[in-house]
Amino acid sequence: MKILMTGNEAIARGAYESGVKYASAYPGTPSTEILENIAMYKDDIVAEWASNEKVALEAVIGGSIAGARTLASMKHVGVNVAADPLFTYSYTGVNGGMVLVSADEPGMHSSQNEQDNRNYAKFAKIPLLEPSSSQEAKDMIKTAFEISEKYDSPVLFRVTTRLCHSKGIVECNEREEVGIKEYTKNIAKMVTVPANSRLRRIEVEERMKKLEDFSNATDLNYYEINNNKVGVIASGVCFNYAKEVFGKDASYMKLGFTNPMPIEKIKEFASKVDKIYIIEENDKFIEEQIRANNIECFGKDVLPSYGEMTPDVIRKYILDKASETIDYDESLVVSRPPGFCAGCPHRGMFYELGKRKDLIISGDIGCYSLGFADPYNAMDFIVCMGASASAGHGAQQVLNMKKNNNKRVVGIMGDSTFFHTGVNSLLDVSYNKGNSITIILDNRITGMTGHQQNPGTGFTLQGESTKEIDIEHVVRACGIENIKVIDPNDLKEVNNALDWAIGLNESSVIITKWPCVLKNFTEEEIKEFNNPFTTKCKVDADKCIGCKICIKTGCPALGYDKDKKLVNIDKNQCVGCNVCKQVCPKEAILKEGN
Repeated sequence: MKILMTGNEAIARGAYESGVKYASAYPGTPSTEILENIAMYKDDIVAEWASNEKVALEAVIGGSIAGARTLASMKHVGVNVAADPLFTYSYTGVNGGMVLVSADEPGMHSSQNEQDNRNYAKFAKIPLLEPSSSQEAKDMIKTAFEISEKYDSPVLFRVTTRLCHSKGIVECNEREEVGIKEYTKNIAKMVTVPANSRLRRIEVEERMKKLEDFSNATDLNYYEINNNKVGVIASGVCFNYAKEVFGKDASYMKLGFTNPMPIEKIKEFASKVDKIYIIEENDKFIEEQIRANNIECFGKDVLPSYGEMTPDVIRKYILDKASETIDYDESLVVSRPPGFCAGCPHRGMFYELGKRKDLIISGDIGCYSLGFADPYNAMDFIVCMGASASAGHGAQQVLNMKKNNNKRVVGIMGDSTFFHTGVNSLLDVSYNKGNSITIILDNRITGMTGHQQNPGTGFTLQGESTKEIDIEHVVRACGIENIKVIDPNDLKEVNNALDWAIGLNESSVIITKWPCVLKNFTEEEIKEFNNPFTTKCKVDADKCIGCKICIKTGCPALGYDKDKKLVNIDKNQCVGCNVCKQVCPKEAILKEGN
């Protein structure tokens, strides 16, 4: 059976065919769809969203120890969160095979950095596989589990954005059932106290020697000779880019298993060509190891050290050529920066925050990160997932040291971010008697990555009803006594809450509670929020003076007619959140039916 699949879909299919029993993840572009597709095999695989990546990896480690094949997936920065258990599980080794999928993002399309997670494999001393197509993504997952169990090691499976989201034909097979291995208590292997870990450290080095032999022998690493003038060494999607550019004018070494590096096989290839180019995205992971073995090559001294190594980039920097393009009038292209959707429940809060110049706003990772931009300009810095409250607390503590300080710090995060690591940050604020303000934007879903469930939504990944964790109760359990839950679409309520929090000289939390406009509402939510987003807004042309104050709310449903000097509302986008209606000085915006 052949199916057109994205790389993420193919990885999920590979997990299914390999007999995976349990999988866990935290959503993050470009990895999100991996677990969403694994979840479809609910008769064979238990798939769960975890509260963060560390928890996801720890859960699948537990499943592996118990004897099942398990898989965790996450975006590249998520591995930073999960690094603690990853390094330890490298020492202990596995029972059932365990694979960690890291989805890296050269070019930073939806990420705060461009780190190269191949380095994690070298750092943690574990095998590394890099597929270059959807078919390889599916097939190599099975190989990864075989390597994991044969060499008693977790395996890092590294993919990148273009592989995750591009499609290819995949030959699918039936599921191969792999039984759950017997669990046997083994203190010396699995209990990582120093006396045991010192002995396991020796085992890790012995394992790496065996894996180096495997790397030089496996068909995952191979070369093809077309001519002896130019040779290209590449892994992952860069292999496809190189072939598109050079075609038969170059010879190729394809690296699918890259830690340990197959140095002996690379030397063999190098002896057959005059000049070698190393084409890889981000770090000089391959290049540095090749140069360390006295193999002459060209790499980041020719190609950029950042961004995607697309065919256009390779042509420009190696061949000094450019792809043919169609000429067009660039002045006619309208800039479309990302922004909040019409009816986004975050709009009202950021509209009001942006007007308060006495606040320093510590942001976080989510849709609401866009609050930094025009027209709100309501964010000063972003560090990483869950850091808004803790970074905000640190900033406030330093500001409190200044004489006559009148600056207050606001940490702002979403509901999924709160459950991810924001709760830890809030504990720090409470425990250390901070006086910063924390705002939790509860839009009832994990919005930025495509509406995944989280501990506050009441549903599991595979659609089962579950305990809905109440954010207010968790905040109170963290020791915060000053809490307000508000409707973020009511600007008066927003301002009153901000005034209340600023007036306190101790920690406080404001929880905005309103569903994401794109969310599929449950029956309970329809009742709780009084059937939201059912009545649209309209403009009374006789009252509108064209002041454009409503436009400053940033709603894409609002437009301005330069000829008539009037605001208009796109009924296809408007959902009647009323934010524009509340800011109009002439009461020119009405609800339909009025």
